Amino acid sequence: MTRFFFRRKSSREVARDRLKILLISDRVNCSPEMISLIKQDIARVISKYMKIDAANMEIEINTKGKGNRGKTPSLYANIPILDLHK
Repeated sequence: MTRFFFRRKSSREVARDRLKILLISDRVNCSPEMISLIKQDIARVISKYMKIDAANMEIEINTKGKGNRGKTPSLYANIPILDLHK
């Protein structure tokens, strides 16, 4: 296991991540609080099956694709897996 998973984010990285969350939430009309709750729920469910690095988990909600009524929001998650066996 490497130390990469346990390093602390710099204040610059934290600020950048917060700004990204604000911009994304503004685009899809979803509050930062709601995105945080979604992230917590996803981490809790995935953690039942494998060990993950929830502190460095990233989620995004984009409106790239086209659906029946225009652009459709999509959720993307980048979840670092520390171990596949719980």
